[in-house]
Amino acid sequence: MKNLLVAFILSLAIQHGSAFAEDSAPSLTAPKVIFFDVNETLLDLTAMKESVGEALNGRRDLLPLWFSTMLHHSLVDSTTQRFHTFGEIGVAALLMVAEIEGIPLTQKQAKEAIVTPLRSLPPHPDVRAGLQKLKDKGYTLVSLTNSSNKGVYTQFKNADLLSFFDQRLSVEDIKKYKPDLATYAWAAKQMGIEPKDAMLVAAHGWDIAGAKQAGWQAVFIQRPGKVLYPLALEPNVVIKQLTTLADMLP
Repeated sequence: MKNLLVAFILSLAIQHGSAFAEDSAPSLTAPKVIFFDVNETLLDLTAMKESVGEALNGRRDLLPLWFSTMLHHSLVDSTTQRFHTFGEIGVAALLMVAEIEGIPLTQKQAKEAIVTPLRSLPPHPDVRAGLQKLKDKGYTLVSLTNSSNKGVYTQFKNADLLSFFDQRLSVEDIKKYKPDLATYAWAAKQMGIEPKDAMLVAAHGWDIAGAKQAGWQAVFIQRPGKVLYPLALEPNVVIKQLTTLADMLP
């Protein structure tokens, strides 16, 4: 019985391993528009995580709880048809975590811990070269983020990424957070394309899940600590460096 179980598990790994392998074999068609998530996909959040950890009395172990609380309540906003900026939700989530853990924290302190470092995050080392390779091939590049319009403009300006993007789209304009399927449909419509002609590059499994369910191609960039949601549709490919993507596309 034990041997049968092992064989079954191995067969599943063989069947599904290719989609999760590093720089897996491409199964991509040329998109009309490549959309990019921003935070963690393009920009390195290390400085903000350190700042948030300090605000929580050095409890860096609480960072995953803070981030998941922030994502959870962005979806609460979407489903209850309310809207606050991602920054506002991040501050609220930080205050919630601090209250749960009995850590004294004011709203001003929470805002300073998140907003100040968030504005000036550096790009990951592979980002500029990867974007340039895609631009050189003639692809239209668009950011699609849960951050505000003003926020992503400031981030791109400080990270010197503005020139790479043909357009910047924010959920602020539709007031529905990713991975709501309406957001992906709206983004494709904004660019005048069908879902099948859109591609998302993201480091978050939930974002990949939304894009695939919306009929897009999806590329998971495997930033440290990021994994896919096993119950969602699989991405078309998995990469570790953005520079790899241009080599996979015609």
